[in-house]
Amino acid sequence: MARVLVIDDNPAVATALDVLFSLHDIETLSATTPDAGLALLDREAVDLVVQDMNFHADTTSGEEGRALFAEIRARHPDLPVILLTAWTHLEAAVDLVRAGAADYLGKPWDDRKLLASVNNLLELSQARQEIGRRLQSEKRRREALTREFDLRDVVFADAATEAALSLACQVARSDLPVLITGPNGAGKEKFAEIVHANSAAKAGPFVALNCGALPGELIEAELFGAEAGAYTGAIRAREGKFEAAGGGTLFLDEIGTLSPAGQVKLLRVLETGRFERLGGNRERSVKVRVVSATNADLPAMIAAGQFRQDLFYRLNAVEVRVPALAERPDDILPLARHFLPRGRRFSGDAERALLAHAWPGNVRELRNVVQRAALLSRGDAIDAADLGLPAASVVPGGDEPDRVAIEAALTRHAGVVAQAASELGLSRQALYRRMERLGIARA
Repeated sequence: MARVLVIDDNPAVATALDVLFSLHDIETLSATTPDAGLALLDREAVDLVVQDMNFHADTTSGEEGRALFAEIRARHPDLPVILLTAWTHLEAAVDLVRAGAADYLGKPWDDRKLLASVNNLLELSQARQEIGRRLQSEKRRREALTREFDLRDVVFADAATEAALSLACQVARSDLPVLITGPNGAGKEKFAEIVHANSAAKAGPFVALNCGALPGELIEAELFGAEAGAYTGAIRAREGKFEAAGGGTLFLDEIGTLSPAGQVKLLRVLETGRFERLGGNRERSVKVRVVSATNADLPAMIAAGQFRQDLFYRLNAVEVRVPALAERPDDILPLARHFLPRGRRFSGDAERALLAHAWPGNVRELRNVVQRAALLSRGDAIDAADLGLPAASVVPGGDEPDRVAIEAALTRHAGVVAQAASELGLSRQALYRRMERLGIARA
């Protein structure tokens, strides 16, 4: 059963509200002074407070109500407070609503309006508590993941990233080939490092090769090595990445760009563990864990005859998908702060702009934007204009943010609309209107 604390110097007010609330399965606690009310809050679990603005017959300024509200907010930042006010201190109540009070009603109050406000706030409080429990559970899972596995200092806060990391750590302990998929700049190589760091081959080398960064005729030599004279300019024999990665992990990025001949040789190595250097005829053996990555649609390439199906199945024993940064908005600000030099910070407008931007270049783009802004901006605080993002992405304090920014703010503040609105530079009513237009449920 929900519990409401009524703090009012007139006992008849508490009695009337007790009768009204009891008809709707709401328990009422009461106190006639601010000190008694605060003491009750320290002892009892309360879901909502209804407080008066004056507590002595000869005072009408509302200062007592201001002081009580400030103390409640200091001790219980998320507890919703409804103000009961007379016309003589209506302005003070309005100021407190701007400061975070949930609502205000004049005396004598309208029972229907009061009940509607109380029920809405109690539903919000219960939803907020559920969100808080979920966030705590997610935090405990993240901490457990960090304790159990070597995450290579990866910065994350989003549940989508956590799920991908958890899968990467689980498959790392097997010897199965892993295919990491995701868009450019999302951090696929970091995930490959995590697979290596948590594998049986972690004591061995981690060797990376971007297959898309080399001409097709050189990829085979890079992978398998080459004997002297194997191609123009090959003055001496050289080992390839497979030999260099012996006993460790070989990370092949942009695997979809591998030539047909290179695909055949790679398939043979995966099947037999044996290969020949380019221009040589002596077989060599190697034990290597292969982790590959691509941003290409390999099944579509197979259908088009551009990629071998048997190689795909060899590489794709387990697929780990790294979500685009836009799919994990809770990672944006932690990553941005991580890329920011020590002693620098983002203004509120800058954080809103970061959350509103679509980040087509993913984490790589975010890092470049932050590092450029830190280099070119003046002062400790980086403002939205310093980021150099498209004008549509910059969300000044008076403008309305998009769905991503709103949902991220609500999550950070455990569903407390007043606090989310303050961060977004909106009034509580304006945020409610925006949520309704975007179809965002009131948590």
